[in-house]
Amino acid sequence: MNTIQPGSFLTLHYRLAGPDGADVVTTFNDKPATLTLGAGQLAPAIEARLLGLEEGVRTSFVLEPGEAFGPRNPEMLQRVKRGLLAEHGDPQAEYHLGDVVEFPTPDGTGRFAGVIRELGGDWLLFDFNHPLAGAAVTFEVQVIGVL
Repeated sequence: MNTIQPGSFLTLHYRLAGPDGADVVTTFNDKPATLTLGAGQLAPAIEARLLGLEEGVRTSFVLEPGEAFGPRNPEMLQRVKRGLLAEHGDPQAEYHLGDVVEFPTPDGTGRFAGVIRELGGDWLLFDFNHPLAGAAVTFEVQVIGVL
């Protein structure tokens, strides 16, 4: 039976659940995922737990707070002036707590997102941490094929 090794091409079903047990993502109700281990499609801590699993195995494991998506970083909380948002976006936009706002990367080739955590008179406080940073997560996997 084939076992998962670094660089293995995998077909699998998986489910990632947040600390409250709610699904963040699942493939169990749809087509299985295909990926290459080590290509960055899964968090390194999750990939490490997959090493050595055999085809046909279905298992789950809990990753401790911060293990899968890193610890929460207070430096990822940034105040952004409303004027800057108006200058680079829709000047008529209204913002609310919990809104997710996308920003272009400095080189303009990508995008990143922040969640509004506070509203100030002329600023907004954005949290650019991964939503699951600092949280325990559960990863369930069913290994269908390993090449």
